[in-house]
Amino acid sequence: MLGTRASLWARPMLGQVSRSRISWYSSAPIVPSQARVVVCGGGIVGSSVAYHLAKLGWTDVVLLERDQVTSGTTWHAAGLMVTFGSLSETSTEMRKYTKELYSHILEEETGLSTGFMPVGFIELATNTGYLEEFRRVAAFNRKCGIEVHEISPREVQDMFPLCRTDDVLAGFYVKDDGRVNPVDATAAFVRGAKNRGVTVVEGVSVTGVRTAKGKVTGVQTSAGDVECEFFVNAAGMWARQLGELAGVSIPNQAAEHYYLLTEPMADVDPAWPIVEDPSRHTYIRPEGGGLMVGLFEPVAASWSVSSVPNDFSFGEIDPDWDRMAPFLETAMGRVPRCLEVGAKKLFCGPESFTPDLSPIVGEAPELKNYYVAAGMNSIGILTGGGIGRVVAQNIVDGHPDVDVTAMLPARLQPYQATPAYRGARVVESLGKVYKCHYPNRPTETARGAKRSPLHEKHAARGAYFRDVSGWQGVDYYADLSAGEKPEAGPLTWGRPSWFSRWAAEHKACREACVLIDMSFMSKFRVQGPDAGAVLDRLVTSRVGAVPAGVITYTQMLSERGTLEADLTVTKLPDGAGGAAGGFMVVATDTAHRHVEALLQRGIEREAPKGFAVVTDVTGAYAQINLQGPKSRQLLSALTSCDVSDSAFPFRSACYIDIGCARLLATRITYVGELGFELFVPVEAAAHVYETIVSTAEAGDHGLVHAGLKALGSLRMEKGYRDYGHDMDNLDTLLEAGLGFTADFEKPGGFVGMEPTLAQKASGGPTRRLVQVALEDPQPLMYHGEVIYRDGVIVGDVRAASYGHTLGCAVGLAMVDRGTAEPLPARWVSSGTWEVDVAGKRYPARASLRPMFDPKNEKIKS
Repeated sequence: MLGTRASLWARPMLGQVSRSRISWYSSAPIVPSQARVVVCGGGIVGSSVAYHLAKLGWTDVVLLERDQVTSGTTWHAAGLMVTFGSLSETSTEMRKYTKELYSHILEEETGLSTGFMPVGFIELATNTGYLEEFRRVAAFNRKCGIEVHEISPREVQDMFPLCRTDDVLAGFYVKDDGRVNPVDATAAFVRGAKNRGVTVVEGVSVTGVRTAKGKVTGVQTSAGDVECEFFVNAAGMWARQLGELAGVSIPNQAAEHYYLLTEPMADVDPAWPIVEDPSRHTYIRPEGGGLMVGLFEPVAASWSVSSVPNDFSFGEIDPDWDRMAPFLETAMGRVPRCLEVGAKKLFCGPESFTPDLSPIVGEAPELKNYYVAAGMNSIGILTGGGIGRVVAQNIVDGHPDVDVTAMLPARLQPYQATPAYRGARVVESLGKVYKCHYPNRPTETARGAKRSPLHEKHAARGAYFRDVSGWQGVDYYADLSAGEKPEAGPLTWGRPSWFSRWAAEHKACREACVLIDMSFMSKFRVQGPDAGAVLDRLVTSRVGAVPAGVITYTQMLSERGTLEADLTVTKLPDGAGGAAGGFMVVATDTAHRHVEALLQRGIEREAPKGFAVVTDVTGAYAQINLQGPKSRQLLSALTSCDVSDSAFPFRSACYIDIGCARLLATRITYVGELGFELFVPVEAAAHVYETIVSTAEAGDHGLVHAGLKALGSLRMEKGYRDYGHDMDNLDTLLEAGLGFTADFEKPGGFVGMEPTLAQKASGGPTRRLVQVALEDPQPLMYHGEVIYRDGVIVGDVRAASYGHTLGCAVGLAMVDRGTAEPLPARWVSSGTWEVDVAGKRYPARASLRPMFDPKNEKIKS
């Protein structure tokens, strides 16, 4: 049954709690020989996972802790319990749910207080960048049910009299946020789990994970082996090392993390709210009669990159006073009285961070039934309850019940676990926590690990590169002849300094022809006698029985009919340059390991006695896209093959020659124009590129190099989808507007067909993905902007860009009118639409059909 996301967090909990006093300590650790689930890690996250498994009725659970509960990083956490700050619905709902647990549920169930104090929280905006960011966040958080109030500097000072406010533009106040005692909260989770029958064992280390046929079968520990069906790695900063024992890649890394405790101050009231000032890299709250001054310095220091010591318990790191003194002085300047009293302690302890500042939560792609719940990026306390619920629900139900596309372990790649990468990236990751989250802020560390074979040629043309799943992807091209430098430019929520270059590339695609290097796309060969039959079961379209040389846009669904992947599948043509048949599956860069695992596991499930194999060929081919109304004219000048519309129709594929090379060409587009994608063996990529450029320069083809900013704006005008950005694992085929990809008549059907048919038979979905465009050409949309219809909130923007052809910002949004009735097209085309951009509503229009070329005349020309 498909429900609203908010309802998932209001799920009633199961069972009753014994209020008898318990103890989970043991002088002689004994582990059972069998359990259904083994959870490794007795911090806030591992204890929450065990607690929630028990609440869902799974009591045959063992929680193992190598030393004592909370002895890793939980014991020294600052204990902030803040719901404000995220543009992720999943993260925001996890925060809200966690606060509910801490505020009353855990104590009511266990008799143990979590130490929660709803003292309030104030986020300070001290410049226009932060002010715009927090107004955008506040609008989104209000949509999610958080009471956020924008307050004046005077009101900030009234609530926290020692706070300097002369440079404050505004504060963002949540009255019932506050702080919690992390040790007490963990103890309550543990007691709640124990009361329901979970076995908690301290002083036992996990030394290995047993597997058979790609699946967890047991755990090896320092106190003996435990047979189990599921394993949860909640080992915090040790998660990467523990994962390596089973061949699971978990690229989190510890960094030094600081807070200073002042001597007691007579004029400090413990009921004052938490004040967070990201411009000074700090949060400040009352603690021990004085103040705690916490730090997220802009340039951090990695810790123990080679390996975290196994015996590091309740540990501290010697603070680097020389490095931290300037940051401390800046932070304490927010409350100048801090500088007048002594420092009781400068605490430094390790905290682990991930490459993209999202947690690593879900089933590992390498191993079935191996779940990860790690990499909390210093928000483990304030999301711990929600993380535990999500993991437990995933295990019990066999699938996640929230959008997990930004958390899946499969989004990250093994090279990111190398010491060089982790050591470099964590320095930036911690520092980004409090930096203004401008939409075009570049990632600066651990760059260049993956490069297109054409990288140097793009650089010579003025390419500005950004990180694309580790690849150096061209964002736009600077005009070197005009003295421009390829750079991010001043960070802003408005038009970037290179807006005109972006517009010119966009225009060139609409009017002439562009070359876009998309070598970073994930590419897989699926081959074998059963390849076609397996793919027909795994994807919504008919791909196995189509003629060779056909490319099909399609989807992969879960058993519940929700989206899993967004793909093209090419049944490879016969002929020179091609192997003996098979298929080429292409997916986006962010879905690389996810799609690979789906294909591999699908083959195992659908062809257990047959034969089909999947091979990652991403690095074997450069992908050069020629797109625009003049692309056929250019391609015909490049090859001896007939590329006319009759010989090379839309959605066809064939092997062609360019210069001295043979390559696979497909006629497909992601920009809404006539276009071709060329898959070139890497050894021939430079030659093919040089041939394209020289031929274009010799003729009247209007070829312009274009980057990913243009690709994004072009596809957004056309309403083309992107899984993981504007679609996720909770959306159905019909909700996403992709019902046209489904072939309900093909023999054997496809995974997820029955619930899709059921939703179709019910009259259609109750919510739908629509295009939304602003009427005003000036404001820009990015993500999370709240949408109103007739004054009522109906959704938020999932992804957006600036439509240079449309002349305004345009995005994709899932809208829901809040009823159980199917949402008709006339509801979208009628009504008064508005979008909240940084606290101001702008008139808008919405459409189910593409706003650019709705009849697809250009792509089929």
